[in-house]
Amino acid sequence: MFDFITEEHKMIQAAARDFARNSIAPIATEHDETGEFPLATVREMGRLGFMGIEVPEEYGGAGMDTIAYVLAMVEICKADASHGTIMSVNNSLYAHGLLKFGTEEQKQNYLVPVATGQKIGAYSLTEPMSGSDAGTMKSRATLNEAGTHYVINGRKSWVTSAPYADTVILFTMTQPDKGHKGVTAFIIDTDQPGFSRGKKEPKLGIRASATSEIIFDNYECPVANRLGAEGEGFKIAMTVLDAGRIGIASQALGIAEAALEASIAYAREREAFGQKIGEFQMIQQKLADMKCRVDASRLLIYQAALAKMATTRGGGRYSMEASMAKLFASESAMYVTTQAIQIHGGMGYSKEMPLERYFRDAKITEIYEGTSEIQRMVIARSLTGLR
Repeated sequence: MFDFITEEHKMIQAAARDFARNSIAPIATEHDETGEFPLATVREMGRLGFMGIEVPEEYGGAGMDTIAYVLAMVEICKADASHGTIMSVNNSLYAHGLLKFGTEEQKQNYLVPVATGQKIGAYSLTEPMSGSDAGTMKSRATLNEAGTHYVINGRKSWVTSAPYADTVILFTMTQPDKGHKGVTAFIIDTDQPGFSRGKKEPKLGIRASATSEIIFDNYECPVANRLGAEGEGFKIAMTVLDAGRIGIASQALGIAEAALEASIAYAREREAFGQKIGEFQMIQQKLADMKCRVDASRLLIYQAALAKMATTRGGGRYSMEASMAKLFASESAMYVTTQAIQIHGGMGYSKEMPLERYFRDAKITEIYEGTSEIQRMVIARSLTGLR
C-alpha cells in the first residue's frame, strides 16, 4: 500500500519495536511514577542508532530518512512517550538544526557525540514570559569588545532534557530592538562557568522526560559557537520546529495506537450482561472512530515526512504539512486515549493499567512545539498568504 516504505524502513521499525517491547515497556510505569530519567535505555537507543536516525553516517548517525524516523518514533512511543520525547528532541530539534545550519567544525564537535548517543542534546527557545511570541524574550547575548565571544544572561524555561543535556541549542536576543529579527542561535556547552540548571518541572505526563529551567549568568560563548548569522535565530528556530512537529505527531500516533490496541483487546475479553463488550454497538462505534483517527493521523504524518524529504532535496518549507500532522495527530491522541479509558471503565482510571498514563502523556502533544492554536494559524496563513 505504501510503496515508499522499503525493506530497510521495515527493519528499523522492527528493531525499534523489539527494543521498545523488551527494554522500554517493562520499566515505563516505574519511571513514570518516580520521574527518574531513563539514562541507561537512552544510551542504548543511541547505540542502536535511534538518537540520530536522519544524521549521515559520517556524523555518527544512521543515515536514514524521515520515514524511518517516523516509523521508529511511533514504536518507541507506543511503549513510553517519555523515551519518545527524549528521542524526538535529540533528532528533530537538536541534530536537525546542527545538520542544516552548523559549520563543519560544529558538526564534528557537537553533532557526532549526540547522534551516537554518547551525549544528550537539548533545544531552548521558551522563557518564563515568552513562548510562541519569541520576539518578546528577555535573555540577552552581548558581543564583547574584542569580538571573541558573547556574554549571555537570562533564564530559559521548559527545556526538555535540560537536567541531563551536555549541549543546548539556545535562542536569545542579540538585537532586542528588532524583535524576532534580533534573535540569534548559539551552541552551549553546559559544563562551562555561568551555566546552571534551575527548577525541575513537576509534570502531568511524560514524567520520565526531565524538563527544567536553565540559567545564564555572564556565560561566555565563543563566536565560533554561534549557529548561523546574527539575527537568523528565529528563522532557524521555526525551520527546526517544522521537523520537530513531525516528531511530536509521530509521538501522538504511537500513544494513540497503544491505546487503541489495548481497547480492542479489552473489548474482546471483557464481558457484561452475558456478552463481550465489543458486541455492544456503542463500544463498536468508539473503536471505529478511534481507528479512523489513528489511520488518518498516520497518513498526514507520512505526507509531512515525504514533504520534508522533498524539500531536503529541492529546498523550500513544509510548514503546513508538519502543522497539519501535529494538529490532527495530537488532538486524535487525546480523543483516542479518552475513549480508551471510557471503554476500560474503572480499570482505565486505575494506575494498574497504562491507559491513564497514555491519557496524561497525550495532552502535552497538543501544547509543546506549538499549541494546536498555533498550528491552526500556521495552516491558515499558509493557505491565504496573509498574516
